[in-house]
Amino acid sequence: MTIANHVHADAGRQHPAHATVDPRTALYAGLILRVALGIVFIAHALLKPLVFTFPGTVAFFAAHGFPGWTAYPVFAAELVGGIALIAGMHTRWVSLALVPVLLGALTVHWSNGWSFTATDGGWEYVAFLIAALIAQAALGDGAYAIRSPKVWASGRRQR
Repeated sequence: MTIANHVHADAGRQHPAHATVDPRTALYAGLILRVALGIVFIAHALLKPLVFTFPGTVAFFAAHGFPGWTAYPVFAAELVGGIALIAGMHTRWVSLALVPVLLGALTVHWSNGWSFTATDGGWEYVAFLIAALIAQAALGDGAYAIRSPKVWASGRRQR
C-alpha cells in the first residue's frame, strides 16, 4: 500500500495534526532519502578499491576481527545496494539488507566513542545511517522508482 493509499484509507479517522502525512510530498521524501543513501553507499564502496585498495581493505577487515575475504562481499553489497537504492529497485529489502553491513561497521567504531571526528571515527555516523536505512525501509520506494515488489507480483506497476 502506498503512502497516498494509506492516507486516503484513513481519511475518516481522527489523527493528531502532527501525525498526518502529506501524500503530495511524502513520495519525494522517500526519493530524496533513497538517492542520498545510494550515493553514500556507492562512495563507501568505491573507497575500498580506489583509496584504500583491496589489499588494504582486506588487511583492515582482518585487523578488526573479520575474515579478510569479507571485504569483497561488503564492497559488492555497498556498490550494488547503492545502485539499487538510487534506481529504486526493491528499496525496502535493499535497505534492510544493508543494515547488517553497517552493524559490522558499528562494531569497528563503537570503542572509538560517539563523535565520528574521534581518532579512527566514532559510531555516530554509522548509527545515523542505520536509522536512515530503517526509515527508508518504512517509507518504501518513494517517487521515480524503477521497480517495487508489486511489479514482480503483478507484472505491471501499480500506484
